[in-house]
Amino acid sequence: MSGTRVAIADDDVLLREGIASLLAASGFDVVGQAGNGPELLDLVRSRRPELVVVDIRMPPGHATEGLEAAEVIRRERPKTAVLLLSAYVDVEHAVQLMAAGHGIGYLLKRRVTDVEEFLDSVRRVANGGSVVDPALVQELVDVRRRHDPLASLSDREREVLALVAEGRSNAGVARRLWVTEGTVEKHVRSILTKLDLPETDDDHRRVRAVLAYLQGDRRTADDR
Repeated sequence: MSGTRVAIADDDVLLREGIASLLAASGFDVVGQAGNGPELLDLVRSRRPELVVVDIRMPPGHATEGLEAAEVIRRERPKTAVLLLSAYVDVEHAVQLMAAGHGIGYLLKRRVTDVEEFLDSVRRVANGGSVVDPALVQELVDVRRRHDPLASLSDREREVLALVAEGRSNAGVARRLWVTEGTVEKHVRSILTKLDLPETDDDHRRVRAVLAYLQGDRRTADDR
């Protein structure tokens, strides 16, 4: 967006100056730069930029100072677009950021080297859109898989569990899949083992497995 007023915050002076030069050459109006959170807040309050490009980790603690400053900016000036930059994928902070709504972006710093891609991302965020780094998307998918109790099941085991969830006995599952009942029993044992469902006096493992399946199926439906 030509003429969009931009503030840039990063304690890496060379990177900050590089981004400022790149944006200025591309038609953005760079109204100021900051090296830490308090400086950024002062800059935003005095110059009222439409877009803020900010590093998540800045002095003094190099923890979440940039993110915290961005949250203050969004509270005080909700229409200000924010593009966060990070050296590393940080799922917790990224999810926290993306929940903030429109005009939000999260990119790894290495994306800056792809000038056209970076400028396209900046323009989209400035225009009210959202940008999520591909590496973050993959990490979110991986996190979901690591916490999904059904992720370790094979396709056939999922098929067996789905039929069990319909209330079918092992014999009924066997007839439906055109396999022997013994084969179904082996699949069921494998399912119970993979879902880490030990036999207890209070819980029936088969029922608990079905509950795990139904919960996973509901999460999938919610994602659609």
